[in-house]
Amino acid sequence: MLGVQPPGEGHVMAGHRASRLVGGDLVDLLTRAQRALVRDLGTVLEEEGFTVDQWRVLRALAAQERSMGELAAAVEIPHPTLTRMVDALVDSALLYRSQSEEDRRRVSVHVSALGRAKLDRLESLTAAHERTLAARVGTDTVTQLTHLLRELA
Repeated sequence: MLGVQPPGEGHVMAGHRASRLVGGDLVDLLTRAQRALVRDLGTVLEEEGFTVDQWRVLRALAAQERSMGELAAAVEIPHPTLTRMVDALVDSALLYRSQSEEDRRRVSVHVSALGRAKLDRLESLTAAHERTLAARVGTDTVTQLTHLLRELA
């Protein structure tokens, strides 16, 4: 599971000051934590035949319909990769495309009823994964980290 390191020298947690900060530590630690979280969640979602990026695409589209360009910006996935992913999700009847009535050149992507049901299942698995993490590192830590990361994003 996720290899979260306890606060110590070179680390900053809410209410703690690090004795030293080394250039690049923040980016390195965030990258390592992100990869560990994605790897662990990916293992959980794999049992449903899904990837973390596919789940993120469904989530982004459940919030609102989007064009492919808007979706690519929202999930930060390169267009060619996203197009293949959306094509596969359309083939699985989890997503569908529609042309805009105002601008025929604009094609929006939507979550189907089947896609919403799948997303509900994936969201429950993801929530359980996050509860496991919170049990390990503390709910307050997860809440603080979430707040800090929202500020950075």
